[in-house]
Amino acid sequence: MGRVTISKAIILAAGRGTRMKSLTDDCPKPMLRLDGRPLLAHVIERMEEAGVREVLVITGYRAELVEAYFGQHPPAHARIGYRLQQPQNGTGSAALLGRDFVGADPVLMTFGDILVASRIYRDLADGLTGAEAALALKEVDDPYQGAAVYTAGERVTRIVEKPPQGTSTTRWNNAGIFAFRPSIFTELERVPLSARGEYELTDAIDQLLADGHVLHWREIKGFWRDIGRPEDLPAAEQHLAGDQ
Repeated sequence: MGRVTISKAIILAAGRGTRMKSLTDDCPKPMLRLDGRPLLAHVIERMEEAGVREVLVITGYRAELVEAYFGQHPPAHARIGYRLQQPQNGTGSAALLGRDFVGADPVLMTFGDILVASRIYRDLADGLTGAEAALALKEVDDPYQGAAVYTAGERVTRIVEKPPQGTSTTRWNNAGIFAFRPSIFTELERVPLSARGEYELTDAIDQLLADGHVLHWREIKGFWRDIGRPEDLPAAEQHLAGDQ
C-alpha cells in the first residue's frame, strides 16, 4: 500500500451534550461558539487545511441549526452533507450512516466536539499506510475517563473502554479521531448492543483487532481539547486566540 490521501471526513455531531448543562438547552454542543464561530466550523476548517474536500455531518439534536448555519456560511473548500441519526443510539450506528458517502475511499472520522491542529489529520492519513485503521492517541495520567489503548511499536494491540480508575497499565487515551478504510463499515454492521444499550464505534474497532487487522496509532503532541464541559470553552478560546 502506498501513501494514503484522504479527502473525505465524517463528523459525529448528533448528541446534545448534557454535560454542558444549560448551554445546550437550545443549541447542539458542536454549534457552541468559539471565537465568534461554532466549534464545528473550526473543526471543518482544520480538516480543509489537511486536504479534506467532502464532509458528512451526522446530526441529531437540533439538526436544523447545524444545516441553517452552514447553509449561510458554507465551508471555504469542502462540500458538506448531512445524515440524521434517528434514534440516537450510539456512535457505532451514527458512523454507519456514512457508508454510502465513503464508498471505496478511506475516510477521516472525528467526534464533533474535539479540537486539534490540522496536522493531526494529516498524520492519521499517513498512519493508514499498511493498516485498516489509524487512531489518534493522547498521553494522560490515567485513561479511565475515555478508552485505554495498548500499543506495541506502531501497532494498536488492545482497547479498553472506560477502565476502572487506577487499573490501566497504559497512559494512552483514545483521542476520538480516526482514519479508516471501508472495512470499518463491515464491522459496524455486526456490532452488538452494548451493556449501556448503544452501538459503540469502539466495539467495531475491537472487532478489527480480533479479526487480525493491523491498526496503527499516532500521538497527538500539543493542543487537544475534548470540549465536553463548560470549563473547556475558555481553554479552547485561549488556544484559538494564540493560533491566529
